[in-house]
Amino acid sequence: MVTVTQSKTVKRGKTPIKAIRGYDSALRFLFSQTDYEQMLRVRYNSDTFSLDRMKALLKRLGNPHEKIRSVHIAGTKGKGSTATMLASMLQACGHGVGLYVSPHICDLRERISINGQKIPRTELTKLIMKVAPHVERMKDDKPTFFEIMTSIAFLHFKNQNVDIAIVETGLGGRLDSTNVLTPEVCGLTSISMDHMHQLGPDLAAITKEKAGILKKNVPAISVPQHPTAKRILKKAATDSKTKVMFTGDDIEFSYRVESSRQDGCHTRVCLTTPHSRFEHLPVPVLGEHQALNCGLALALLDQLKRKGMSIDDTKAIEGLQAVSLPGRMEMIHTDPRVLVDGAHNAASVQALMRGIGQHIPYDSMVMVFGCAADKDIRGMMEQVATGADKVIFTRAMGNARAADPKDLAEIYSELSDGRVAQIAENLEQALAIANSAVHREDIICVTGSFYLVGEAKTLLDRKKK
Repeated sequence: MVTVTQSKTVKRGKTPIKAIRGYDSALRFLFSQTDYEQMLRVRYNSDTFSLDRMKALLKRLGNPHEKIRSVHIAGTKGKGSTATMLASMLQACGHGVGLYVSPHICDLRERISINGQKIPRTELTKLIMKVAPHVERMKDDKPTFFEIMTSIAFLHFKNQNVDIAIVETGLGGRLDSTNVLTPEVCGLTSISMDHMHQLGPDLAAITKEKAGILKKNVPAISVPQHPTAKRILKKAATDSKTKVMFTGDDIEFSYRVESSRQDGCHTRVCLTTPHSRFEHLPVPVLGEHQALNCGLALALLDQLKRKGMSIDDTKAIEGLQAVSLPGRMEMIHTDPRVLVDGAHNAASVQALMRGIGQHIPYDSMVMVFGCAADKDIRGMMEQVATGADKVIFTRAMGNARAADPKDLAEIYSELSDGRVAQIAENLEQALAIANSAVHREDIICVTGSFYLVGEAKTLLDRKKK
């Protein structure tokens, strides 16, 4: 099993503390810990996802999470986009901003950054070496890969004295390692069907887990939600002795898709509160769904302003326009055009298909698709069938949970009235097949997981050199 890290691979396997000598050996130790991101079936309970274990580790490290201000963001899709937009606006206002997101695309260090700069290799090595002895001493209940990464993020943000940290959950919310925070404000992005094996079989159960980040007297902002999710969030807020506000309902918010000769097809948002007025701001990334994420980021910014943070709206808008989001409708090659997107559930694939249709003209789309075996594959295949002219199924080599391409093709054929798809054993082969099938005005779309997106970016970057 390997994990892509820039152009290198890090082998997994037990690595003792005494073997840590530098960056590569530090990563080997980190990747030798229990990693639920790499497991197909994980029991979701307080044993496997233990806040007590996380708190015990943080206590050994001096409780760094208690020494930083934070924003906590949960949801099914859009967490990373919302967090990145908010971080960029705060940075433009002169603040030191930590950002903790997952998963990474090409480099593990992408998960932890300050003011857009990934944690340096030397710093990550030093912090792994600091945390490792405590991990080993907790041998009866050892922290997981994600718990270690989260503790390292908190240490880095505390050590660098950031003004605020923007932190997204990894899985769910209630039992997520990040849920030790008492943030200034909570954000909830769009909630839909994903991780059903862990979070529950329906939207109500999944929403309850996401709502687990709500805390007493901590304001919460949500994007518009399905009526079921909205009802659950409101009840959870009442139970937690706080209030959840919805953009477009409790907070004046609107967006529209428009087209101009200069900017092409794009989305603009408006958001108004007693303290802020943002009018007709262009959303910096493609996709109508990103308007909701942008509105949430603006509403969270407004809440921080109310909490006393110095926010200059003009500078914040400049920061918003500087946002770029790797792996989200990102064009990584021009001849032929290759677009990558980390859509990994049915709602995300649907948003991707709609976004491509709105923003990118093409004659024919060849889709290279690979996803995890524990996803809502049938739901994703239904969306793929609506937009792709040709599909090539493959798997990400760095994802131990990857679905068998043959299984994907079989389900796709069933749901698309017998349409035939091709199968490739790896991404390089899939891209070669796609390249031979496209003409000048066509497009290749690589999607289904961030693992696949990361491998595509790494592969094409290597070929450019």
